[in-house]
Amino acid sequence: MEESPRIPPAALSEMKDWETTVVWSLVPERVTWRLRAANGETRFLKVYTLGQELRLSHERDRLEWAATRLPVPPVLAAGSDGEYEWLLTAGLPGVNAIDEGLRADPSRLVPLLADGLRRLHALSVDDCPFDYRLETALPIAQRRVVEGLVNAERDLRRDHGELTAEAALAQLLRLRPRQEDLVVCHGDYCLPNVLVSNGRVTGYLDLGRLGVADRWWDLAVAIWSITHNLGPGWEDLFLDAYGIQRDPEKIAFYRLLYDLFP
Repeated sequence: MEESPRIPPAALSEMKDWETTVVWSLVPERVTWRLRAANGETRFLKVYTLGQELRLSHERDRLEWAATRLPVPPVLAAGSDGEYEWLLTAGLPGVNAIDEGLRADPSRLVPLLADGLRRLHALSVDDCPFDYRLETALPIAQRRVVEGLVNAERDLRRDHGELTAEAALAQLLRLRPRQEDLVVCHGDYCLPNVLVSNGRVTGYLDLGRLGVADRWWDLAVAIWSITHNLGPGWEDLFLDAYGIQRDPEKIAFYRLLYDLFP
């Protein structure tokens, strides 16, 4: 953790005596801490090194928009000290969908995950100010490849084959769908980003990519995550519970777009 962001003193404020535990750090530049008070209150603090493509200010804006529409972590504070930016949120009830007890019964977990996504997709597109339609999303992917920001070995999943970043972009452009079925998308609907309580999705986490996009952006990522976390054989149950037929072309396109995105 030597290269990971520290907790900026200004981010702790009155929480200097709280217990701090790292709960996520996929890359050194982005870390999430769980903060726990002596009375048991729990908060979560994300700290990013400034200069990341995916900004915490983007997630803050989306959380604040979603707060009256979805069960999302309430934003308590956000800031920057010129070296790091941070986002402090309150905890939510429920356990993460990768909880061992939940994963032990996929036949129960998978339909409730589908229901959670369907409820999110029921939000009004007209009310959402965040846009990831293809005319917005594709130029982002193209720019990242051109600027050398995509590391094929790190960023591209092996189910795409052994593609270079440039070949992945070319394939993405060939696969571009003719039409978009627009909804408000989570943008990263994976099991770790869902909270569950009493047989129902009770929280949506990590909303930095939330925006208007084709529903298959979420569906393609969700069924990949289901197979990754639960093993093969559950994708059709998820799609049936959601109420949609498999679309192989859109699945291939949106999984590749997801991998080329920041």
